This record gives sequence, C-alpha cells and structure tokens, in this order.
Amino acid sequence: MQTVIITGETLTLDELAAVCRFHAPVELDKEAMERIRASRKIIDDFVEREEVVYGVTTGFGKFSDVVISKEDCVQLQKNVIMTHAVGAGEAFPTEVVRGIILLRLNNLAKGFSGARPETVETLAAMLNKHLHPVIPQKGSLGASGDLAPLSHMVLPMMGMGLAEYEGHIYPGREAMEKAGIPVIDLHEKEGIALINGTQVMTAVGALTVYDAIRLIKYGDIAAALTFEALNGITTALKPQVHLTRPHKGQIDTARILNELLEGSKMTTEQGELRVQDPYTLRCLPQIHGASKNALNYIMEQIEVEMNSVTDNPIIFPQTQEVISGGNFHGQPMALTFDFLGIAVAELADVAERRIERLVNPALNYGLPAFLVEGGGLNSGYMIVQYCAAALVSENKILAHPACVDSIPSSANQEDHVSMGTISARTARDIADNVRRVLAMEILCACQAIDLRSRSDAGKKGVLGKGTKAAYDTVRSKIPFYDKDRELYPEINACEELLADDSLIEAVETACGPITF
Repeated sequence: MQTVIITGETLTLDELAAVCRFHAPVELDKEAMERIRASRKIIDDFVEREEVVYGVTTGFGKFSDVVISKEDCVQLQKNVIMTHAVGAGEAFPTEVVRGIILLRLNNLAKGFSGARPETVETLAAMLNKHLHPVIPQKGSLGASGDLAPLSHMVLPMMGMGLAEYEGHIYPGREAMEKAGIPVIDLHEKEGIALINGTQVMTAVGALTVYDAIRLIKYGDIAAALTFEALNGITTALKPQVHLTRPHKGQIDTARILNELLEGSKMTTEQGELRVQDPYTLRCLPQIHGASKNALNYIMEQIEVEMNSVTDNPIIFPQTQEVISGGNFHGQPMALTFDFLGIAVAELADVAERRIERLVNPALNYGLPAFLVEGGGLNSGYMIVQYCAAALVSENKILAHPACVDSIPSSANQEDHVSMGTISARTARDIADNVRRVLAMEILCACQAIDLRSRSDAGKKGVLGKGTKAAYDTVRSKIPFYDKDRELYPEINACEELLADDSLIEAVETACGPITF
C-alpha cells in the first residue's frame, strides 16, 4: 500500500481513510522535520531564559498565572497528561484511534508546536507498528481541544495507560515494548502540544464524512430502485426543471437518477399512469440535493481542519514569537458536525417514507400488502418499516445540535466550549442508523420490483443501467421473499453490501462514477 507522506499541509480524506482503515504506512516529510526542529529550538531558548510562556513555564487554564520553575517544567508536562486522562465510556474503535494519532501527527508536522522530533516520530511509529492507545469516547468539551481523550493517547508513549497491540490490550509500557517502540519522557511544552487540539472530534467526523459520501450515493440508488418499484414519473427529473432553480446538489441528483434509470421500462411519464408522484419521489432532487450541498461544504471544512494548527500556544519561528490564542476551540467543527448529522439524518427520514409507500397497499399502486403474497399468514416486510421508523425517530433526537450548549470550565477561565466531540460522535451514530434504513429500503424495493414484474411480464427485469446492477448484486446474496422466514440475516447481508462498497462498485461499473 502506498505510503502517506505527512507534510502538515496536504492530508486528504482519502489518505486519512487509507491510514485508518487499511493501515497504510506513514512517513514524515523532510521539510516538516526541519520545521519541527526549528520550533523546538524556540522552546528550548525560552526555557533557558526562563521567560513566562503559557503552558511552558506556567500552569494551565485557571493556573495560567502560576509561574513554573525551570526545574519543574518537565514534571509539569507529565502531570498534565496524568491528570487530564480522565475519559469515560467505551473505547474508540481502532480506526478512530488511528485517525486521532494521524491528525495529531499532521498538526505537529506543521512546525508551530515545539515538540521534539523524537516525540513526533513516536506517533508515526505507533501508526506503522499498529500500536493503538485505549481512548475512552466520552469526556471532551471540545475546548481547550480534546484534552481528556488526547491525554489517553499520550499515556502509552510515557509507559502508562493501556494500549492495544496485535489484538490484545496491555499496560502501556508492555505494549510499547512488544511493538519495539521506546517509551519517551515529555519535555517542556510537549504535553500540551500533544493534547491541545481538535483531533478527536476531527478524526471521528472525518471518517463519518467519508462514509456519508457513500451513504448519499446509496440514498440515490435506493431511491432509484423505489422509483421503478412504484412506476415513478421521470418527467420531474428533466434537466430543464432543475436549471430553473440551479442548486448544485439538486442538479446533480436529477442527473444521477437519470443515469441510474437510463433504459428502464418500469418508470413512467407524466400523465401515463398518474399526473404527479408524492414528494418522496417527485422532490428527490431537492431533498437529496440539499444533503449533497451540505456535504460538499462539510468536506471543505474537514480538509481545512485536518491541515490546520490547533495548538496553544503557537510558535512562530520566523518572528521568534510564542502567542497564546484560541485555535484549539472546536466551534468551527462543532457546527460542521452538527450540520453533518442533520444532513445525513434526512437521507433516512425520506427513505423510511419510501419504505412506507412500498409496503402500504393504500399507497403502493397495486403491490400486495407488506410485499408478500398470502398476507395474513405471512407478515412480509411489515415490521421492517417499524424498525426503520424507530431508527429515524432515534436520529431525530441525535440530530439535536450539541454546539448550542456550553458549560464553563476551569473556574470560568474557559467560559465557552464547543461540545464538538459530541457533535462528531452523534453524527457517526446517525450515519450507522442511516445505513441500516437504506439497506431496508433497497431490500424492500428489490422485492417490490419482483412482485411488479410478475404482474407485468412485458417489463420483467427491464431496469435501468444502474438499478439493474444494484438489483442483481442484491439478488446474488438475497433471494426473492416468497413466504415468511427470518428477515434480519437478509437485512444484515444487504447492509454489508453497503458497508463494504460492493453495491457502489457494481453500480458505478455499470453506469459510471456517481459524482456530486
């Protein structure tokens, strides 16, 4: 796998996914190492002159007015890690931990933090040797950065805490020894350089964005299959309609649906069977398009944040300045991740309504109730809609913005915080629910297509280029539902087709990339 070069400037979402999910190796750029050395020299000079610098020769937060002696500066950094590592809840999954380490590494590589080269190289070694600190998910206010979870990241570097190595959890020192990574003592400024930033919320949010890109594609695929199952009216997808209201996501969605449905004989034109479709079909470009517009904005914000300095204080080697600012504050990402949760939740919201149209005999234009023959004895997909509705309702609660709340901390020195890590975590939970709902819709739509085809032999199997590839992929794993049987394994199997990208790959092979 291609090595990801860490420059501090150029990390992309695809590279992050490669390191987090596929364990791509990392390598520090030579120019980045020179910047790291230059910023470290500034710290060493300040300490030698015993100048007052926040977090270097002073305490933290409310203790910023307490001057620390030169002799105690190293102990200060160890203390801050030990006392700030108070996270709660279950540990983050490995891919998120790798993202946290990667983003902190990229932040330090910019050369504004004052960490020593050997400290930065230790982070790189942890990624390359697959040593993953145990980091609890809860306990960050999102300002001053993700202090508690990032402190848990640092503990094993010091021979403390817990870490996972080769599938087992060990005490930090033992894990480092097994991985062949030397334990380090933190020097002046290094403790705060490692924990003052937004890397936890950004890692969780970035991986969720990476998945959301695919979820939006699956939303279009699911909707296109339902379009055919309900003989949807493609007239509403004509380009000229959307050029009169030229939101990019709306135009893109209409184009994507037309591409997926190209060649279908199961769709209709305006007035052929009915004059109008319900909103969940007719307004698909407007609904899905709005989520696409949101996601494009969110992706821009993510890539800015991944390559930003979120440390405090910030070291400027060219001017020999050390400035205490607020780049650690998570508000830019808190708003972004709240927006992400809302945008993704809407995909399931509208998908559940399409599921209801598929299973409800009063709404599905002649399909059997709950998409099964012999209704009464057979319940078919009745409770699939129940479950989808429950997940959608859960998402409505999760989508409440976390960033509108703030609790003062550190004796009111830190009197406004972002809650951005909660925003990122809830967005991730929403995305997991959305994937399940879309899998349910795809399964229901394929069943409805089979039932519709049986009653109209002339159109049997004549699906669009993209939808046929999706249908064939599903049916290669999940057979037609002729009578009641266990449904959850089939929903699981359909969801796995979404999770491993095999459904997107099949569709894009058939009709080209789904781009927006």
